[in-house]
Amino acid sequence: MSASADRSTRLDGRVPAAVLITVVVMVAFASDRWIPNSLLSLPLLTATLISAVVTWWGAPRLRALKMGQVIRTEGPEAHQSKSGTPTMGGLLVVPVGVIAGCLISWEGRSAEQLLAVGLVTLAYMVIGGIDDWSSLTKRTNTGLKPRGKIVLQSAAAMLFLGWSAWQGWIPEAVVLPLGMAIPFGLLIWPLGLFVFLAESNATNLTDGLDGLASGCGALVFTGLGLQLMLRGNEGDPALAAFCMAMAGCWLGFLIHNRNPARVFMGDTGSLAMGASLSAVALLSNSLWPLLVMGGVFLAESLSVIIQVWVFKATKGPDGVGRRVFRMAPLHHHFELGGISEQIVVPMFWLATAALVILGIVLRPT
Repeated sequence: MSASADRSTRLDGRVPAAVLITVVVMVAFASDRWIPNSLLSLPLLTATLISAVVTWWGAPRLRALKMGQVIRTEGPEAHQSKSGTPTMGGLLVVPVGVIAGCLISWEGRSAEQLLAVGLVTLAYMVIGGIDDWSSLTKRTNTGLKPRGKIVLQSAAAMLFLGWSAWQGWIPEAVVLPLGMAIPFGLLIWPLGLFVFLAESNATNLTDGLDGLASGCGALVFTGLGLQLMLRGNEGDPALAAFCMAMAGCWLGFLIHNRNPARVFMGDTGSLAMGASLSAVALLSNSLWPLLVMGGVFLAESLSVIIQVWVFKATKGPDGVGRRVFRMAPLHHHFELGGISEQIVVPMFWLATAALVILGIVLRPT
């Protein structure tokens, strides 16, 4: 084995994860120091510490219950060694983030909104749990049928949208930078449903490498929370603090999910992550910041759509079509190009951090 290959095998995610956690914590403290009425560090630290402990306690129990991930055979060969790693880790940390976030406010509109966001997040966690459990019992990498999963996701999203519309929380226009806005009126309903389905499935597709989705998710939640505080009267301190609680639950999980992962979040976690981001963005009129900050999630999802579309459009009589990427989602394209997982994940974290900064700079005003 060459010296470079030997170094690659000894790389793990401890240092990048430690840097990411430190940066997020410093951002929260800076916000509390310099932005009026900011209280981001308390929910962040609370959720991080509790999630880290709960995951440390729960991961061995998931393994004992034989909730081991089934790795798809057509995936990268290096991933076969991950088979049997405990999955459904979202069950351990999503409730921590939701509870810590909902305790921010006890009365009035803020408390009701936090409850709504928390419930739709937990609903998607349950849907993901059903999907994961179906996969485990069938001993395959596929759980619920796509149509059944979309029906369940749509039902949960429509209940949230209906409740929010009844309370008058859903804006009729999407605000953009420079004081611009796009009026949607009643079209906000299909837009809201699309956001839930697209975002939850994008975060799900991103969860393919150790620490990738948990790290990117923590950064996007942090960015959403920070831009809400920076928007002053247009922002929402309660929803901002909820974002930091969710960021904290994923930071605590990342301690155990970084390479080499001791536990995976599963659809249980990834669907809940996307639903929570969608709900916060819809209630706080932050769809534009979410689009920018979640650019990595978007790229992962688009890579799959493009790959499938081009393959079908160019498929010949032999059943073989062209592929734009070596493999989709996008992170596998880089892996098959010779870049190790231990490098791809920090690359995607850095890209997300850059997009978060861009989203803050281009936040609605």
